[in-house]
Amino acid sequence: MDAKATLLTYLRTRRADLLGKVEGLSEYDARTPMTPTGTNLLGLVKHVASVELGYFGETFGRPDGRELPWYEDRAEPDADMWVPANESMQDIIELHHYSAKHSDETIESLPLDAPGVVPWWSEEKKNVTLHQILVHMCVETARHAGHADIIRELIDGQAGQRPNDPNIPQRTSEELAAHRYRIEEAALEADRRGW
Repeated sequence: MDAKATLLTYLRTRRADLLGKVEGLSEYDARTPMTPTGTNLLGLVKHVASVELGYFGETFGRPDGRELPWYEDRAEPDADMWVPANESMQDIIELHHYSAKHSDETIESLPLDAPGVVPWWSEEKKNVTLHQILVHMCVETARHAGHADIIRELIDGQAGQRPNDPNIPQRTSEELAAHRYRIEEAALEADRRGW
Protein backbone atom coordinates (compact mmCIF):
# COMPACT_ATOMS: atom_id res chain seq x y z
CA MET A 1 0.00 0.00 0.00
CA ASP A 2 1.43 3.41 -0.94
CA ALA A 3 1.52 6.43 1.39
CA LYS A 4 -1.64 8.04 -0.01
CA ALA A 5 -3.63 4.82 0.29
CA THR A 6 -2.37 4.34 3.85
CA LEU A 7 -3.38 7.86 4.88
CA LEU A 8 -6.77 7.54 3.20
CA THR A 9 -7.38 4.24 5.00
CA TYR A 10 -6.58 5.87 8.34
CA LEU A 11 -8.83 8.85 7.54
CA ARG A 12 -11.73 6.59 6.56
CA THR A 13 -11.31 4.53 9.73
CA ARG A 14 -11.30 7.62 11.97
CA ARG A 15 -14.37 9.00 10.15
CA ALA A 16 -16.19 5.73 10.79
CA ASP A 17 -15.12 5.79 14.45
CA LEU A 18 -16.52 9.31 14.86
CA LEU A 19 -19.75 8.65 13.00
CA GLY A 20 -20.27 5.43 14.94
CA LYS A 21 -20.49 7.41 18.18
CA VAL A 22 -23.97 8.70 17.28
CA GLU A 23 -25.33 5.27 16.32
CA GLY A 24 -28.31 4.21 18.38
CA LEU A 25 -28.69 7.55 20.15
CA SER A 26 -31.76 9.74 20.30
CA GLU A 27 -31.72 13.22 18.76
CA TYR A 28 -31.41 14.57 22.30
CA ASP A 29 -28.52 12.36 23.40
CA ALA A 30 -26.61 12.94 20.15
CA ARG A 31 -26.70 16.71 20.53
CA THR A 32 -26.86 17.39 24.27
CA PRO A 33 -23.90 19.41 25.58
CA MET A 34 -21.72 17.27 27.82
CA THR A 35 -18.99 19.77 28.78
CA PRO A 36 -19.03 23.37 30.05
CA THR A 37 -18.03 24.51 26.54
CA GLY A 38 -20.96 22.67 24.94
CA THR A 39 -19.11 19.75 23.33
CA ASN A 40 -21.63 17.27 21.92
CA LEU A 41 -21.46 14.24 19.63
CA LEU A 42 -23.47 15.49 16.67
CA GLY A 43 -21.64 18.81 16.76
CA LEU A 44 -18.33 16.96 16.46
CA VAL A 45 -19.62 15.06 13.41
CA LYS A 46 -20.91 18.30 11.86
CA HIS A 47 -17.62 20.10 12.50
CA VAL A 48 -15.40 17.38 11.02
CA ALA A 49 -17.61 17.00 7.93
CA SER A 50 -17.63 20.77 7.44
CA VAL A 51 -13.91 21.35 7.74
CA GLU A 52 -13.19 18.40 5.46
CA LEU A 53 -15.22 20.08 2.72
CA GLY A 54 -13.03 23.16 3.05
CA TYR A 55 -9.70 21.40 3.29
CA PHE A 56 -10.26 18.99 0.41
CA GLY A 57 -12.46 21.33 -1.60
CA GLU A 58 -11.58 25.01 -1.50
CA THR A 59 -7.93 24.38 -0.64
CA PHE A 60 -7.39 22.47 -3.89
CA GLY A 61 -9.68 24.51 -6.16
CA ARG A 62 -12.41 21.86 -5.95
CA PRO A 63 -15.29 23.62 -4.18
CA ASP A 64 -18.30 21.40 -3.68
CA GLY A 65 -20.89 24.17 -4.11
CA ARG A 66 -22.75 23.26 -0.93
CA GLU A 67 -23.64 26.19 1.29
CA LEU A 68 -22.90 25.79 4.97
CA PRO A 69 -24.77 28.58 6.77
CA TRP A 70 -22.73 28.07 9.94
CA TYR A 71 -19.68 29.39 8.06
CA GLU A 72 -21.29 32.55 6.69
CA ASP A 73 -19.96 35.89 7.92
CA ARG A 74 -23.09 36.51 9.99
CA ALA A 75 -22.97 33.10 11.70
CA GLU A 76 -22.26 32.98 15.40
CA PRO A 77 -18.90 31.65 16.65
CA ASP A 78 -18.75 27.84 16.88
CA ALA A 79 -21.98 27.43 14.87
CA ASP A 80 -20.37 24.36 13.29
CA MET A 81 -19.92 22.72 16.71
CA TRP A 82 -23.59 22.21 17.60
CA VAL A 83 -26.81 21.29 15.84
CA PRO A 84 -29.94 23.45 16.13
CA ALA A 85 -33.37 21.83 16.25
CA ASN A 86 -34.08 22.55 12.56
CA GLU A 87 -31.20 20.25 11.51
CA SER A 88 -31.81 16.54 12.08
CA MET A 89 -29.26 13.90 12.98
CA GLN A 90 -29.95 12.39 9.56
CA ASP A 91 -29.10 15.76 7.93
CA ILE A 92 -25.71 15.76 9.67
CA ILE A 93 -25.02 12.11 8.86
CA GLU A 94 -25.84 12.84 5.20
CA LEU A 95 -23.46 15.84 5.31
CA HIS A 96 -20.76 13.58 6.74
CA HIS A 97 -21.21 11.04 3.91
CA TYR A 98 -21.31 13.82 1.30
CA SER A 99 -18.17 15.43 2.70
CA ALA A 100 -16.31 12.09 2.79
CA LYS A 101 -17.26 11.32 -0.81
CA HIS A 102 -16.16 14.76 -2.04
CA SER A 103 -12.93 14.58 -0.04
CA ASP A 104 -12.12 11.07 -1.26
CA GLU A 105 -12.60 12.20 -4.87
CA THR A 106 -10.08 15.00 -4.32
CA ILE A 107 -7.62 12.69 -2.58
CA GLU A 108 -7.89 9.99 -5.23
CA SER A 109 -7.55 12.42 -8.15
CA LEU A 110 -4.49 14.37 -6.98
CA PRO A 111 -0.91 13.31 -6.22
CA LEU A 112 0.37 13.75 -2.66
CA ASP A 113 2.56 16.66 -3.74
CA ALA A 114 -0.37 18.56 -5.33
CA PRO A 115 -0.22 22.19 -4.15
CA GLY A 116 -3.08 23.89 -2.39
CA VAL A 117 -3.84 27.08 -0.52
CA VAL A 118 -5.70 27.20 2.80
CA PRO A 119 -7.15 30.74 2.67
CA TRP A 120 -8.04 30.83 6.38
CA TRP A 121 -4.47 30.00 7.49
CA SER A 122 -1.78 32.64 8.02
CA GLU A 123 0.24 33.90 5.07
CA GLU A 124 3.36 31.94 6.05
CA LYS A 125 1.47 28.63 6.47
CA LYS A 126 -1.31 28.71 3.88
CA ASN A 127 0.62 27.09 0.99
CA VAL A 128 0.27 23.34 1.47
CA THR A 129 0.32 19.98 -0.28
CA LEU A 130 -2.30 17.25 -0.37
CA HIS A 131 0.01 15.16 1.81
CA GLN A 132 0.08 17.86 4.49
CA ILE A 133 -3.71 18.26 4.46
CA LEU A 134 -4.26 14.50 4.57
CA VAL A 135 -2.09 14.25 7.68
CA HIS A 136 -3.84 17.32 9.15
CA MET A 137 -7.30 15.79 8.64
CA CYS A 138 -6.24 12.39 10.00
CA VAL A 139 -5.08 14.14 13.17
CA GLU A 140 -8.12 16.45 13.33
CA THR A 141 -10.56 13.58 12.87
CA ALA A 142 -8.75 11.34 15.38
CA ARG A 143 -8.72 14.19 17.92
CA HIS A 144 -12.46 14.67 17.64
CA ALA A 145 -13.10 10.91 17.61
CA GLY A 146 -11.29 10.83 20.96
CA HIS A 147 -13.55 13.57 22.25
CA ALA A 148 -16.51 11.55 20.99
CA ASP A 149 -15.27 8.44 22.85
CA ILE A 150 -15.42 10.30 26.14
CA ILE A 151 -18.74 12.02 25.38
CA ARG A 152 -20.39 8.70 24.44
CA GLU A 153 -19.05 7.07 27.60
CA LEU A 154 -20.60 9.90 29.64
CA ILE A 155 -23.95 9.41 27.89
CA ASP A 156 -24.42 5.65 28.14
CA GLY A 157 -21.18 4.01 29.21
CA GLN A 158 -20.19 2.82 25.72
CA ALA A 159 -16.40 3.00 25.45
CA GLY A 160 -13.91 2.23 22.69
CA GLN A 161 -14.01 2.47 18.95
CA ARG A 162 -17.11 0.28 18.72
CA PRO A 163 -19.31 -1.79 21.02
CA ASN A 164 -17.32 -4.65 22.59
CA ASP A 165 -14.02 -3.12 21.45
CA PRO A 166 -11.38 -5.80 22.20
CA ASN A 167 -8.99 -3.06 23.41
CA ILE A 168 -11.35 -2.18 26.28
CA PRO A 169 -11.45 -4.71 29.15
CA GLN A 170 -14.97 -6.01 29.65
CA ARG A 171 -15.96 -5.45 33.29
CA THR A 172 -19.13 -5.92 35.25
CA SER A 173 -20.58 -2.80 36.84
CA GLU A 174 -19.11 -3.93 40.17
CA GLU A 175 -15.67 -4.49 38.64
CA LEU A 176 -15.85 -1.12 36.92
CA ALA A 177 -16.78 0.64 40.17
CA ALA A 178 -13.90 -1.09 41.98
CA HIS A 179 -11.49 -0.15 39.18
CA ARG A 180 -12.58 3.50 39.29
CA TYR A 181 -12.34 3.52 43.11
CA ARG A 182 -8.77 2.18 42.94
CA ILE A 183 -7.80 4.95 40.50
CA GLU A 184 -9.42 7.60 42.71
CA GLU A 185 -7.57 6.24 45.76
CA ALA A 186 -4.26 6.42 43.88
CA ALA A 187 -5.01 10.05 42.96
CA LEU A 188 -5.77 10.93 46.58
CA GLU A 189 -2.63 9.16 47.82
CA ALA A 190 -0.46 10.93 45.24
CA ASP A 191 -1.96 14.25 46.32
CA ARG A 192 -1.23 13.45 49.97
CA ARG A 193 2.39 12.66 49.08
CA GLY A 194 2.69 16.09 47.50
CA TRP A 195 4.23 14.96 44.25
